[in-house]
Amino acid sequence: MKNIQISYELFIALTKYFFFEQENLLPEIQRGLEQKLDALVARELYTKYKTAPTEKEKEKARQEYLNKKEIYSSFRW
Repeated sequence: MKNIQISYELFIALTKYFFFEQENLLPEIQRGLEQKLDALVARELYTKYKTAPTEKEKEKARQEYLNKKEIYSSFRW
């Protein structure tokens, strides 16, 4: 099982939300978790691109990664 690190600020917000029931922190927590999930997905796509066994799979993974990063087609090679 993999470990995932979060920022100190997100950890504190999660702690306050669950232990002290500070529901006003929910938007901050959602934003932080969405950013972390986006980073995890981008990293997974990049890893798939770098470790793909065939050129066809490698190119497909590269395109998915560039789409996720929202890099315009005109900037791609």
